[in-house]
Amino acid sequence: MKLAAVDIGSNAIRLQITNVTHYEGKVTFKKLEYLRFPLRLGMDVFHVQKISDKNRRKFVKLMKAFKLLIDLYEVDDYMVCATSAMRESTNGKDIVEEVRQDVGLKIQVIDGNREAELINLALWSYIDEKSYLHIDVGGGSTELNIYINKEKVASKSFKIGSVRALDDNIPLSVWNSMNKFISENITKKDKITCIGTGGNINKIFELSKPSKSKRFLDFSKIEEIQAYIASFSYEDRINKLNLNPDRADVIIPASKIYLAAMAAASSKKMIVPDVGLKDGLMNVLYERNKIKK
Repeated sequence: MKLAAVDIGSNAIRLQITNVTHYEGKVTFKKLEYLRFPLRLGMDVFHVQKISDKNRRKFVKLMKAFKLLIDLYEVDDYMVCATSAMRESTNGKDIVEEVRQDVGLKIQVIDGNREAELINLALWSYIDEKSYLHIDVGGGSTELNIYINKEKVASKSFKIGSVRALDDNIPLSVWNSMNKFISENITKKDKITCIGTGGNINKIFELSKPSKSKRFLDFSKIEEIQAYIASFSYEDRINKLNLNPDRADVIIPASKIYLAAMAAASSKKMIVPDVGLKDGLMNVLYERNKIKK
């Protein structure tokens, strides 16, 4: 069984095609294709509330390319989900309809809570009876989920994202709202471990040169890597640190969001599991096709 997931984010758009096999009672997910295209829809939307004609044309071309790959791999089922940039764009619905008619792909524009739910599907193996704050930082929004004793006790989406924060134009009231949400749902007796998802925390983790067996970052290590990256110019981040151009500028504001949430939770440790929305989509696809069979 072949499945495809497309994550239309504010900073980039991702396609993953996975082959699912059953052998001797074991289910195996093998990645066949993964593509990340740096189309920054959020830069349009967070400044002028709509996707520009230029980016609209590029987006439709990209969807055509993804549709060709989905067809070539003879995918059995797929899901395409768009997050904050598309849902906040005044012409988002028109673009979704254009892709449906001209390309043949159905795009679901999901809200922050649904986005968090989908990502959480890929996190369950990391959740136990302890207390956790899951922080997912995207280009346009940050989703927070609090788990205590394997139960989600609170969840909320905030308009705080790495692209949105590039110009430091996030109102103080939004930051205060995020801090208030954390303080109201975490007591002082809760010893919180954070779980960080998103491309920027994965890159920070990679730059920390971790041991192969542990996927943890300390608060102080994130601060250290943040300062290290900030010591380079934008051009040097690309050429010396080997960051993608669309990662080199947003990684600093993204790190500030992770650190702010950790500080509000008085958490000193973060798990970095390297999962995201596309992995949650794969879970949904597998479950609904398993039922069919």
